[in-house]
Amino acid sequence: MNPALLITASGLPALLNVAAPHIEWGPLTPVFVLMAGACVAVLVEAFVPRSGRRPTQIVVTVATLAVAIASTLTTVSHGTRIVAGQGTLTLDGPALATWGILLVTGLGAVVLFAERVGTTQTAFVASASSVPGSPLEAKAEQDHREHTEVYPLLMFAVLGMMCFCAANDLIMMFVALEIFSLPLYLLCGMSRRRRLLSQEAALKYFLLGSLSSALFLYGIVLLYGCAGSFKLGDVAAVGVTQVGSSKLIVAGMILVAVGLLFKIGAVPFAFWTPDVYTGAPTPVSGWMAVATKLVALVGLMRVMYVGLGAMRWDWQIVLAVVAVASMGIGAIVGLAQTDMKRLLAYSAIAHAGFVLVGVVGAWTTQTGMVEGQTGSVSSVLVYMTAYGLASIGFWLLILMVRRAGGESTEIASWAGIGRSHPWIGVLVVIFVLSFAGIPLTAGFTGKLVVFLAGWRGGYAWLVLIGVLFSLVAAAFYLRVIVVVFFRSPKEDDDPVEVAEPSIAGWITLIVCAVFTVVMGVVPQPVIDLFNQASTFLR
Repeated sequence: MNPALLITASGLPALLNVAAPHIEWGPLTPVFVLMAGACVAVLVEAFVPRSGRRPTQIVVTVATLAVAIASTLTTVSHGTRIVAGQGTLTLDGPALATWGILLVTGLGAVVLFAERVGTTQTAFVASASSVPGSPLEAKAEQDHREHTEVYPLLMFAVLGMMCFCAANDLIMMFVALEIFSLPLYLLCGMSRRRRLLSQEAALKYFLLGSLSSALFLYGIVLLYGCAGSFKLGDVAAVGVTQVGSSKLIVAGMILVAVGLLFKIGAVPFAFWTPDVYTGAPTPVSGWMAVATKLVALVGLMRVMYVGLGAMRWDWQIVLAVVAVASMGIGAIVGLAQTDMKRLLAYSAIAHAGFVLVGVVGAWTTQTGMVEGQTGSVSSVLVYMTAYGLASIGFWLLILMVRRAGGESTEIASWAGIGRSHPWIGVLVVIFVLSFAGIPLTAGFTGKLVVFLAGWRGGYAWLVLIGVLFSLVAAAFYLRVIVVVFFRSPKEDDDPVEVAEPSIAGWITLIVCAVFTVVMGVVPQPVIDLFNQASTFLR
């Protein structure tokens, strides 16, 4: 008989000498706040009348994100750097910095989700369960219904992303991956316009995402077979003793990398990106472009730097090839695009390649970085901050440019907008120049720091290729400026209009534009901030 078991009076076994788990409630407050807020939002769907759900959900979501931001700042101010949650979550500099970026972009996503630009309804379908074009869908449109479930889905996705980027345990990383992936699959299929295209995008994303998750899980199993543990520290210890001799470790490393590169949107695992970005609701595409890529990059660095650092000579060359392919495909194919959303999709693929240059360099404090220099981790955070500012702003502009019945995403339809609406033209120029990495914009700062990290890490040839493809990509970004300012709009029966956003929309646009310029003109404070948050706990 197991001495740890005792038969109680009710006849049920009870465990003896089992210590209660220790939960670090203070440092983990942002996670618990997101979970509580998401659950409250679900209850709102169940008990609040339909007419009051939208304002209630917006208030709950904004309040939840604001409290989570405040608690994250409190943890940062206290200098807390610990392994929490029974060893499953690591609250270190990169994790807390990523939490901050995620929560702030989450507020931007709420603005995108809530916008009713040019119409009385949001970009989300009135009845996602109805057959496209059916009487039920028409009735839901007539009744001005809205899917306010998008707000709890957003919070659950942010919750999963926060756990994913802080995961110190491969099983926790997989669970968190599924927590934020499932809401995204649903959100991608809820576009108000082009319903069949939206459902096709959701199905493609779900099927390919499930495949990548399966490969990721298989890689975890192989690494567990070598280390006998899911902890990244234990995997690292085994990697030191078996490096170069264990094919099992190499196979596990490749499969885990495939799962993460899919979420980053890097070639050859990025062919879902154009279809999903085009078919998904514009607010979802805009937020996914930033948040998913950010957490996948931080997760990739955590696995490779902390768990598989001893095998850097194996994974660096693999990621370098992926970076070249992503930069090339994204820049060259982007030249042929005529739709704004597809252009941004290939732009996202190219940006995945650019930011991987910094990851490949693996330039960290453990590889000789002197104080004050930007390492790979901080360079990625700077890059994604710059990319996030331009992305949130530009996707909001896409919501504003409309024809009768919905958004007008053809690049040619944007002709002359810069002359007829000068302020919109100025915003387009700021965001597009940042995407292109032109000096005095945040995008230039981001590219500079990731290229420096790659150069210092010994990958000068990769940096030179990155500079070359940056010039190629600049061609289709500048083409947007040419269309907006120097092309005349066509005379037709369905003219393009620029609808006014809400006050929150204007505030978001102005904040994104101002910080895009500030990060380009005075980048050092942001760089120093992320330099202080660039070391993974091991």
